[in-house]
Amino acid sequence: MHPSLSVIFFTTASGAGYGLLALLGVLAPFGMLPADPLFGLVALALALGAITLGLVSSAFHLGQRQRAWRAFSQWRSSWLSREGVAAVATYLPAGAFGIGWVFLGSVSKAAGLLAALGAVVTVFCTSMIYRSLKPVPRWHNRWVVPNYLSLALMSGILWLALVLEIFGPRPELHKFVPIVIALAAVLKLGYWRFIDSAPATSTAGSATGLGAMGTVRLFEAPHTSENYLLKEMGFSIARKHAAKLRRLAIGVGFGLPFLLSFVPFVASGWPAIAAALAAAVLGTVGIFVERWLFFAEAQHSVTLYYGASAV
Repeated sequence: MHPSLSVIFFTTASGAGYGLLALLGVLAPFGMLPADPLFGLVALALALGAITLGLVSSAFHLGQRQRAWRAFSQWRSSWLSREGVAAVATYLPAGAFGIGWVFLGSVSKAAGLLAALGAVVTVFCTSMIYRSLKPVPRWHNRWVVPNYLSLALMSGILWLALVLEIFGPRPELHKFVPIVIALAAVLKLGYWRFIDSAPATSTAGSATGLGAMGTVRLFEAPHTSENYLLKEMGFSIARKHAAKLRRLAIGVGFGLPFLLSFVPFVASGWPAIAAALAAAVLGTVGIFVERWLFFAEAQHSVTLYYGASAV
């Protein structure tokens, strides 16, 4: 599949924002985060800013942007529509949560938990957009949803750790950062192992219904020039390049942030802040690379009609 930068930026930025919002909504009402209104302002601005930038960037992937509102009407059958509805609906409790925390000095448990629930539901809907696509076997599997949720949680906790280092470290939360990173890394490696070893679900023979007659091969290309299907769904990446990018994503996105997450255990002040900042930035970059691979390595079954032997 063709990796669209707007969608990659959307899933990376909004994932981090929703991950951070979920953590704020769950932890703040129970006194596990600083009650300082300035902390709430910075943390919520970071979360909602990332969410909004991601949602705005997703509009650039639409062919007719003026018709974007129509997507909200298909929530009964479309995960894309459900994602849009959930994303907009989440702003309501998140706004109430922020107003109470920042301007009224009261952290609402109900608003916080509803905002966290909305964040989780939105990321779940995003993952289901891809999980529900049967023509793309590398998306239509049980690994996709846990990966989306864990990566959102990982990026969210990395940015939360940075804000906490600036406003007042919470040592009791430090230990969860490397645990979340390790969990996300294990799930990502599990996903890659699955798509590398899973048998093909469709072949040229099964797609054409001619498999019983022998091996089916493409005799002549259906088109003399590139078309939309070849551009969007026929994109492919060489295995050696994919392997390099996987190592880059693991090293930069998981390995280095994992090591940097231990710095607050042995240092404080500016060294801890610098380590938290580096971990958050590197983790985000790594997820961006991982998300590019998520699209680039996906194979649509329509390519079987354009020369692919199996998908």
